[in-house]
Amino acid sequence: MRLTRRELLATGSALAAGLAAPGILRAQGVKEIRMIEAGGKSGESMDPYIKPFTDATGVKVVRESPNTFGKLRSLVQAGQTNISLFEVGSTSMEQAKALNLIEPIDWDAVQPEAMYPEAKDPMGFGWQYYSTLMAWRSDAKAPKNWADFFNTKDFPGKRTMQDRPYGIVFALLADGVPVDKLYPLDVDRAFKAMDRIKKDVAVWWSAGAQPPQLLKDNEVQYAVSYSGRVAGAPGIEYTYEQAILDLAYLVVPKGANKADKAAAMRMLREFSKPALQLEAAKIISYTGPSPALPAMLPKEKLAEYPTVHREKQVIHNVKWWFDNADMIEKRWQAFKLSL
Repeated sequence: MRLTRRELLATGSALAAGLAAPGILRAQGVKEIRMIEAGGKSGESMDPYIKPFTDATGVKVVRESPNTFGKLRSLVQAGQTNISLFEVGSTSMEQAKALNLIEPIDWDAVQPEAMYPEAKDPMGFGWQYYSTLMAWRSDAKAPKNWADFFNTKDFPGKRTMQDRPYGIVFALLADGVPVDKLYPLDVDRAFKAMDRIKKDVAVWWSAGAQPPQLLKDNEVQYAVSYSGRVAGAPGIEYTYEQAILDLAYLVVPKGANKADKAAAMRMLREFSKPALQLEAAKIISYTGPSPALPAMLPKEKLAEYPTVHREKQVIHNVKWWFDNADMIEKRWQAFKLSL
């Protein structure tokens, strides 16, 4: 294949920029950058991206967790400038945009490899797809859908659900609402369904590590869980049927140090590489944003990955949740007072 002069120049410029980046970062005196992420296995799955970045640039990456939205808001309002990247969910990213808590990704500096369109947001780098699904102990009666999960008579046992209002989607599915008729959510109907199951929910979890541990310890028999926390776990079964598919983003807090941000953009390039996404997927069964990744995933574990089951799932409706954030949070807090 012949390249035109323009293509050769463009390729040469991109290559030169990539090769020059480590030297530029050292010249700017960047020795470390800091980021806040979700922690746990998800946090561990960042290692395959961070190590080659540090090896190439000498820049150390200091990480901390958890990554609550309140923490993002507090550090921006306090003028804290030493956090270069912050992991958020898709709805939280929309809230952060509206509150002017984040600044644009410098995509020209990132120079990413091919990514799915929704992962390449002007304000966020979509780095990891994940699902929220139902899971259960292998010795419990297996549910087929959310109607079974909410049917505590025929499927006896304790439940654990997330201490967030997203569970109302499952409540509506359990109540017979078809997937294509879910939105806009019938909030009154959803909370009536939640009222019917709340006495059987032993734990309202806040950390993703809780559901698999609760199942393992037999404190609960059924759980709402993040997919990567239960995929491949011994003694636990799960289904992607009517799960919620979402995407986690890395964003830049408003006012971040410019030199640190430049280093962070260089690191994000590593997050776009499918070979490194494959290594991350071996640590936790979540998938990165490269269209080339699915063909690379190990065939014996293919069923564990969320994007493989896209057609079975509900795509998280970011706009509805953002538009109704205040209302739904008030309803959720009122519901919790009834527990």
